[in-house]
Amino acid sequence: MLLRPAARRSLQTPRSGFTLLEILVVVAIIVMLAGVGGYYVMQRYEEAKISTAKMNVEAISNAVEQYKLRNDGNPPTDLATLTQQGPNGEAPFMPADKLKDPWGKQYTYDPAGQHNNGYRPDVSTTAPNGTVIGNWGK
Repeated sequence: MLLRPAARRSLQTPRSGFTLLEILVVVAIIVMLAGVGGYYVMQRYEEAKISTAKMNVEAISNAVEQYKLRNDGNPPTDLATLTQQGPNGEAPFMPADKLKDPWGKQYTYDPAGQHNNGYRPDVSTTAPNGTVIGNWGK
Protein backbone atom coordinates (compact mmCIF):
# COMPACT_ATOMS: atom_id res chain seq x y z
CA MET A 1 0.00 0.00 0.00
CA LEU A 2 1.34 3.37 -0.96
CA LEU A 3 0.87 6.36 1.27
CA ARG A 4 -0.17 9.64 -0.08
CA PRO A 5 2.50 12.38 0.10
CA ALA A 6 0.63 14.29 2.86
CA ALA A 7 0.38 11.18 5.05
CA ARG A 8 4.05 10.37 4.55
CA ARG A 9 4.99 13.88 5.61
CA SER A 10 3.01 13.62 8.87
CA LEU A 11 4.87 10.43 9.85
CA GLN A 12 8.23 12.11 9.43
CA THR A 13 7.58 15.29 11.47
CA PRO A 14 9.57 15.32 14.71
CA ARG A 15 7.74 15.64 17.99
CA SER A 16 8.36 18.61 20.24
CA GLY A 17 8.00 18.57 24.04
CA PHE A 18 9.05 16.34 26.90
CA THR A 19 7.84 12.96 27.97
CA LEU A 20 6.35 12.41 31.40
CA LEU A 21 9.41 10.42 32.47
CA GLU A 22 11.77 13.25 31.59
CA ILE A 23 9.70 15.74 33.59
CA LEU A 24 9.59 13.39 36.60
CA VAL A 25 13.38 12.97 36.55
CA VAL A 26 13.91 16.75 36.51
CA VAL A 27 11.41 17.25 39.36
CA ALA A 28 13.11 14.50 41.41
CA ILE A 29 16.51 16.18 40.96
CA ILE A 30 15.10 19.56 42.01
CA VAL A 31 13.48 18.06 45.12
CA MET A 32 16.74 16.36 46.13
CA LEU A 33 18.72 19.59 45.72
CA ALA A 34 16.12 21.55 47.70
CA GLY A 35 16.25 18.98 50.52
CA VAL A 36 20.04 19.12 50.78
CA GLY A 37 20.03 22.92 50.56
CA GLY A 38 17.29 23.19 53.18
CA TYR A 39 19.31 21.08 55.59
CA TYR A 40 22.30 23.44 55.37
CA VAL A 41 20.14 26.56 55.50
CA MET A 42 18.44 25.36 58.69
CA GLN A 43 21.84 24.76 60.32
CA ARG A 44 22.90 28.31 59.52
CA TYR A 45 19.54 29.57 60.80
CA GLU A 46 20.13 27.91 64.17
CA GLU A 47 23.66 29.36 64.33
CA ALA A 48 22.19 32.81 63.62
CA LYS A 49 19.74 32.39 66.51
CA ILE A 50 22.61 31.51 68.85
CA SER A 51 24.55 34.60 67.70
CA THR A 52 21.46 36.75 68.23
CA ALA A 53 21.04 35.35 71.74
CA LYS A 54 24.69 36.16 72.56
CA MET A 55 24.24 39.76 71.40
CA ASN A 56 20.97 40.11 73.32
CA VAL A 57 22.55 38.75 76.51
CA GLU A 58 25.28 41.39 76.27
CA ALA A 59 22.74 44.15 75.50
CA ILE A 60 20.64 43.18 78.53
CA SER A 61 23.77 43.00 80.67
CA ASN A 62 24.74 46.51 79.55
CA ALA A 63 21.22 47.78 80.30
CA VAL A 64 21.48 46.29 83.80
CA GLU A 65 24.78 48.13 84.31
CA GLN A 66 23.20 51.40 83.16
CA TYR A 67 20.31 50.80 85.55
CA LYS A 68 22.79 50.29 88.41
CA LEU A 69 24.55 53.57 87.56
CA ARG A 70 21.26 55.49 87.63
CA ASN A 71 20.05 53.83 90.83
CA ASP A 72 22.98 54.23 93.25
CA GLY A 73 24.58 50.88 92.40
CA ASN A 74 21.47 48.79 93.02
CA PRO A 75 20.72 46.25 90.27
CA PRO A 76 17.12 45.67 89.18
CA THR A 77 15.24 42.96 91.03
CA ASP A 78 14.13 41.40 87.74
CA LEU A 79 14.47 42.07 84.02
CA ALA A 80 10.92 43.44 83.72
CA THR A 81 12.14 46.48 85.68
CA LEU A 82 14.25 47.44 82.66
CA THR A 83 11.11 47.86 80.52
CA GLN A 84 9.45 50.37 82.88
CA GLN A 85 9.62 54.09 82.47
CA GLY A 86 11.83 55.92 84.95
CA PRO A 87 10.40 58.05 87.78
CA ASN A 88 11.38 61.30 86.05
CA GLY A 89 9.88 60.26 82.72
CA GLU A 90 13.09 58.64 81.46
CA ALA A 91 12.77 56.13 78.65
CA PRO A 92 12.88 52.43 79.55
CA PHE A 93 16.28 50.77 79.34
CA MET A 94 14.98 47.96 77.08
CA PRO A 95 11.86 47.29 75.03
CA ALA A 96 9.82 44.38 76.42
CA ASP A 97 10.27 42.23 73.31
CA LYS A 98 14.06 42.19 73.80
CA LEU A 99 13.67 40.20 77.02
CA LYS A 100 12.75 37.06 75.09
CA ASP A 101 15.37 34.90 73.43
CA PRO A 102 15.14 33.85 69.75
CA TRP A 103 13.31 30.69 70.82
CA GLY A 104 10.58 32.63 72.63
CA LYS A 105 11.70 32.03 76.24
CA GLN A 106 12.47 34.70 78.83
CA TYR A 107 16.14 35.33 79.57
CA THR A 108 17.12 34.22 83.06
CA TYR A 109 18.50 36.77 85.49
CA ASP A 110 20.46 36.35 88.71
CA PRO A 111 21.27 39.64 90.47
CA ALA A 112 23.80 37.87 92.72
CA GLY A 113 26.01 37.12 89.67
CA GLN A 114 27.42 33.77 90.75
CA HIS A 115 29.02 33.14 87.35
CA ASN A 116 30.50 36.64 87.32
CA ASN A 117 31.94 36.33 90.85
CA GLY A 118 29.39 38.85 92.11
CA TYR A 119 30.82 41.70 90.03
CA ARG A 120 27.79 41.91 87.77
CA PRO A 121 24.44 40.11 87.52
CA ASP A 122 24.16 36.97 85.39
CA VAL A 123 21.97 37.05 82.29
CA SER A 124 21.56 33.82 80.34
CA THR A 125 19.42 31.52 78.23
CA THR A 126 19.62 27.95 77.01
CA ALA A 127 19.45 27.00 73.33
CA PRO A 128 17.34 23.98 72.29
CA ASN A 129 20.54 21.97 71.77
CA GLY A 130 21.48 22.52 75.45
CA THR A 131 24.08 25.25 74.92
CA VAL A 132 24.03 27.77 77.77
CA ILE A 133 24.51 31.32 76.53
CA GLY A 134 25.47 33.79 79.24
CA ASN A 135 27.26 37.06 79.91
CA TRP A 136 30.18 35.35 81.63
CA GLY A 137 33.43 34.07 80.09
CA LYS A 138 34.41 34.68 76.51
